[in-house]
Amino acid sequence: MAIVAIIAGIALILLVLWEGFETVVLPRRVTRRFRLTRFFYRNTWRPWVKMVTHLLQARQRETLLSYFGPLSLLLLLSFWAFGLICGFALIHWALRSAVLTMDGTSGFLTDLYLSGTTFFTLGLGDVLPRTSLARLLVVVESGMGFAFLALIIGYLPALNQSFARREVSISLLDARAGSPPTASELLSRHGSESGKEALRQLLFEWEHWSAEFLESHLSYPVLAYFRSQHDNQSWLGSLTAILDTCALIMAGLEGICERQAELTFAMARHVVVDLSLVFRTRPREPGSNRLPPEQLAELRKLLADHGQNLREGEVFDRKLLELRHLYESYVYALATHFHINLPPWIAKESLVDNWRGSFWERPGKGRKTAGKNRSDHF
Repeated sequence: MAIVAIIAGIALILLVLWEGFETVVLPRRVTRRFRLTRFFYRNTWRPWVKMVTHLLQARQRETLLSYFGPLSLLLLLSFWAFGLICGFALIHWALRSAVLTMDGTSGFLTDLYLSGTTFFTLGLGDVLPRTSLARLLVVVESGMGFAFLALIIGYLPALNQSFARREVSISLLDARAGSPPTASELLSRHGSESGKEALRQLLFEWEHWSAEFLESHLSYPVLAYFRSQHDNQSWLGSLTAILDTCALIMAGLEGICERQAELTFAMARHVVVDLSLVFRTRPREPGSNRLPPEQLAELRKLLADHGQNLREGEVFDRKLLELRHLYESYVYALATHFHINLPPWIAKESLVDNWRGSFWERPGKGRKTAGKNRSDHF
């Protein structure tokens, strides 16, 4: 029994340390099929989604879904810490490490208590190791506790910085492509000659954004669970709108930066394909056609009204369909997993850009006093 406990304790410690290394330190996608961290997220995200969708109304769901990313990260770190504490406690118990306690108690709970106070470097002194091997384990675990704290201190700021950089470009799409962003708005708002150059620059920036997004979210997949500031914005919705736009340009939108669209499309598709591998979301076709023929005709007329000439004919339809097949099944699978709504191809007329809306301009909302306003804000 003691040998089994020692092996289990060492295995648990090595498993947690390796998971921490792959999750925090290793700057590349992990191809190993079974991972404790992936198992943790898949078995906490699905119950969370079911709980939110069954207990809350639609307007409140997005807020609770946005809590999952930060909460799961804290829970994962606690899970790792508890695993290390239990691993060392098993070794102490198996080796029958003689300890001195104030009340003379002994057993696995005492070893677990010693391991916990050592890991968090509390140094209470009510449980003390007596043998040399027990002291060595205490020193090793204490050093590991310091390393774990340093890991958290370095990990959380890196996540926050990556999240902030991701959200800047998403927020900038608000005035350029609407809320939520759509291909129709992005193209119609850039119909002039100066607008076409601005569109080329925008696609260039999103090529680089996609590359940075890919690197950061392969290194830190938990970032994909961090949701945007506004309910009608998301990293997947914005990426889908950019892919839709590039597909239209590549299929046959005259006078637009086709080469830059090809580069941005390639990088953006790379993102959705690799993320589908990370989160094990098998690509599948959407339940309904996102761009049926009647909407395509409406889109063509809308773009023509804004100086954009979208080609017609069988060649155009076939090429657009081929391009859509390259990414729509992936974004639909990711949207289903993350519980994110994909943007339409054509924006609804009733939708207003986020920058145009204001809580204070809604009907029935009067001005409040300065003190009351501060209280509500904070």
